Amino acid sequence: MQNLLTDRDLLESLAVDVELTIRRHTETADEWQPHDYVPWDDGRNFAFLGGENWDPAQSGLSDTARTALTVSVLIADNLPAYHREVGKYLRTGAWWRWVGRWTAEEARHSVLIRNYLMTTRACDPVELERLRMGHMTTGFRREPMHLLDVLAACAFEEKASAIRHRNTAALGENALVTAISERIAQDDETQAEVFADLLAAGFDQAPDQAARAIADQIAAFRVPSVTLPDGRSSDEVLAEAGIYDPAKQDELVFAPLLQRWNVFGRTDLGEAGEAARAELDRFRS
Repeated sequence: MQNLLTDRDLLESLAVDVELTIRRHTETADEWQPHDYVPWDDGRNFAFLGGENWDPAQSGLSDTARTALTVSVLIADNLPAYHREVGKYLRTGAWWRWVGRWTAEEARHSVLIRNYLMTTRACDPVELERLRMGHMTTGFRREPMHLLDVLAACAFEEKASAIRHRNTAALGENALVTAISERIAQDDETQAEVFADLLAAGFDQAPDQAARAIADQIAAFRVPSVTLPDGRSSDEVLAEAGIYDPAKQDELVFAPLLQRWNVFGRTDLGEAGEAARAELDRFRS
């Protein structure tokens, strides 16, 4: 039987892995500036400053692209809620520095998309602000989790976000929307790698606990969603549009990470780990 490690044990035993992973992430990440992707020449004042208020005819985006970008703004803008939840578990040393870096990267996504939407008048600014205020007021709460659960959940969420942004880029809406979506997807993928690498290190330290965390977080996984002005859920709308379909999560989100963690090739699982792995049998190839 494997000895169970507490979260404090894991935070301490993985401290070097966190330090190296953050260093690798910051050294290899592309430096880019959100203002470079915004066509500022397209901007003009709204009525408050003597200009013209928004009209639907001013939007040059399809409903699908507008919804996809709106959802991205709201999810990224609501990061303080995610930050608080993740920070409960990682408020120490290099772990806390990673939470700060991750928060800054996500905030940059929100700044970029919102500036693009406002400058190009791609969506109703009043409606977006009301949605944003409502979404952030509601906030985000997780069920209590252990450290390995946090790492697994965040790896899955960033992988799913990358897929959503890649599919938004694939719409071919216009060159800037494509570039913005591809840029953010690339960030999502590198963030997913950080969480995946840390979970892999945790797997070596506590195989049974990691297997249990992975199985539990796959079973509980739900992409962040937003209630749209028409009352529909954003995940329903984006699934219909092919931007993000939960029916494809097994193939596109979970399976690649399970392969990366060598879940089905490991020989170090005890009884509890084997039981958790059995719950993932549908992913065996």
